[in-house]
Amino acid sequence: MTTATDEALIQSTADGQIMSGWSERAPSPRGGARLEAIEVSAWFGQTQVLDDVSLSMPPATVTALIGPSGCGKSTFLRILNRMHESVPGAQLAGEVRLNGEDIYAPGQRVTRARKRIGMVFQKPNPFPAMSIADNVTSGLALTNIRISRGDRRGLVEDCLNRAGLWREVKDRLGAPGSVLSGGQQQRLCIARALAVEPEVLLMDEPCSALDPTSTRRIEETIAELSSQVTIVIVTHNMQQAHRVSQQAALFLADERAPGGIVECGPTEQLFSNPVDPRTADYVDGRFG
Repeated sequence: MTTATDEALIQSTADGQIMSGWSERAPSPRGGARLEAIEVSAWFGQTQVLDDVSLSMPPATVTALIGPSGCGKSTFLRILNRMHESVPGAQLAGEVRLNGEDIYAPGQRVTRARKRIGMVFQKPNPFPAMSIADNVTSGLALTNIRISRGDRRGLVEDCLNRAGLWREVKDRLGAPGSVLSGGQQQRLCIARALAVEPEVLLMDEPCSALDPTSTRRIEETIAELSSQVTIVIVTHNMQQAHRVSQQAALFLADERAPGGIVECGPTEQLFSNPVDPRTADYVDGRFG
């Protein structure tokens, strides 16, 4: 099982490269990338957990993955940045394309995919012994991206601003990340993911461990980031899915069939006028 520290390392992983300064970097144009899953199926050993899932996630859009527990949403999310293959016995079929490029094609590096497609996990997982500032830049340090002290300050401020945390921590950047509240720690993890300039940000129930006030702040952060990166979020909170996303996909599974998408489309349509009666039953709380 992946530990919180392992997840923090995975979230921070990027291509090994050397940069002379943050201001001289050539980051991806903010606005995100198109992410497409094409006929994706997945197994854990002999057990199939996803069957023939296809979904297009447009740039600069929030896509919510909804559905009951055990229907394959988190597995699908982890397939999108090549985390699924790190599980012993895991297998998959199909393609995941980022701006038309298959991230699973021969010769494609896992680290490159994870740099371009960042991940924020369910439980906030900052490095507890690292300062707030060092947490933000930890992805760079782990991959030998070198920046000057002045450029580092600029990067820290930029990422914390984008994550909606700068004003709250600007006077204590040297304090350990563990002193922050749960909601602040989650926003620190978002800032850490943003430091390597991802084109897509995946979020696996990022508010499930947070109080309502912290949840509201994370939702505000998602709204602020949605024009800068493509966001895919797994959530069991139907009100949250309705609030934060422009597109939604309902996953379902049962004991006889692996998980798959029942219906997808604009969020407002999915919630107010779904095509499939199972979608109406789920979003109205009649099961799940």
